[in-house]
Amino acid sequence: MRRVPGEEPMAKQLAVVHHADRRRDVVMPYAPAIVVRRGQLVFVSGVTAAPVYHHHPHREEDFDLPATMREQAVLAMENLDKTLAAAGCGLADLVSATRYLTDVREQDDLNRVWAQSMGSHLPATTTVEVSRLATHPRCKIEISAVAVTAGPRRAARRPRRRAAEASADGRRRRA
Repeated sequence: MRRVPGEEPMAKQLAVVHHADRRRDVVMPYAPAIVVRRGQLVFVSGVTAAPVYHHHPHREEDFDLPATMREQAVLAMENLDKTLAAAGCGLADLVSATRYLTDVREQDDLNRVWAQSMGSHLPATTTVEVSRLATHPRCKIEISAVAVTAGPRRAARRPRRRAAEASADGRRRRA
């Protein structure tokens, strides 16, 4: 994301939402909801363990994929992080993620990698089991996400001139 010199950053504002009867004795790897009060949304296309930039139609040589969910989850998280960085944000800016798995029994392996990558940050997440991912038959995981960044910098505002000064300037230019 391009930054314009001399512009001020806009602060983002997020709020994690919990139910009134929230159970604090339960460890959850996600936030029930996040309210975006200010910021710029970044929508991330699904990333997998495959290179983000690969040929279409697909070529087999682009898909040297590891066999385990853990290894594929690590690569998918790296691809997600790189994509977010290109948009001017990072994993800590995620507010929502949908994780598609070809075998939901491998969810714990994904959750361990997810926890290592995300630390204490917990975006809203949904995990869905699918029969196959479109990228490649050996892909085990795909993650699509939404992040919030502070957004493009805004130009520093100039103080407004008084109407009398502006009209005097206008008369001088016309003369």
